[in-house]
Amino acid sequence: MTTITRNLPWFIKDLGTSVVGQKCYESLVENLDINDIECIKYSLSKGLGLGIVVGGSIMKVPQLLLIISARSARGLSLPAYVLETLSYAITLAYSYRNGFPFSTYGENFFLTIQNVIITLSILYYPSTRLTKSSSSGSNIALALIATAATSVALAYLPDSSLSALQLSTIPLSLFSKLPQIRQNARAKSTGQLSAFAVLSQIAGCLARLFTTSAEVGDLILTAGFALALVLNIVLGVQMWTYWGKDGEREQVKERMVPETIHAPLREKENLSDREASPVPAPVPTFAVAPQSPGRSSPVPRAGSPHIRQPSGRKWARKVD
Repeated sequence: MTTITRNLPWFIKDLGTSVVGQKCYESLVENLDINDIECIKYSLSKGLGLGIVVGGSIMKVPQLLLIISARSARGLSLPAYVLETLSYAITLAYSYRNGFPFSTYGENFFLTIQNVIITLSILYYPSTRLTKSSSSGSNIALALIATAATSVALAYLPDSSLSALQLSTIPLSLFSKLPQIRQNARAKSTGQLSAFAVLSQIAGCLARLFTTSAEVGDLILTAGFALALVLNIVLGVQMWTYWGKDGEREQVKERMVPETIHAPLREKENLSDREASPVPAPVPTFAVAPQSPGRSSPVPRAGSPHIRQPSGRKWARKVD
């Protein structure tokens, strides 16, 4: 068997060497040494890391599609996404500056981009079907300026300041999840929150705890992933608890539309009905002068000037 593994095509050997290194490739692939625990652990970490990077490139796509299809960001917390995006960006800059393997932080690159797009979508789409901010364009412009300024600042910060910022990602992770958790608990609903994104974040945090301890050993990164795992589990429990209740609440809201919204519409409809239906002309009445006993008043004839006829209509009946 080792004869085959030692004579694999060059492109397979180069790919394996680039992933797990020359030493572990020779030990695990060419020599088939299954007792090399260190290389097995390292290779498993590399495989998980690459899987997380690939998964991170599409992790938030279902969330974005939910917002676009519903044309609403109902249930999504804007502060939560802003803080989460900042945390991803700081971790990306810190890991790149320290020369960590791309497999240990590559998903942060894709998640930062996806979160920026989702944040802009939250600003653009209304949180409910009945309201839409007229200043969404200015908010999006301010968000783009803030994103560009943050990117430049992270690129040119000194290493000591960037390390301090990386330490701040632990409270950032906490405060980025708490607004979403609080909003879910208050509304008893998860709104447009994607279950795929939540479950993917739980699995990603579990895998990152393993890969960080195996390849990097950075205590700050490990603590950040551990805290993020706990908070993502809380979101997962909320997703399970409130599953299926979003549609019921939406139907209730549609049935209980505020009266002030429909009152002007009904008034307009009633006015149109009154204008469309002909109004009957008032029937003229004649006052009869009181008569003294024993006298009879002369009966007016047709054409008499004492009878006032309305213009445009002739009476075909005499008044008795």
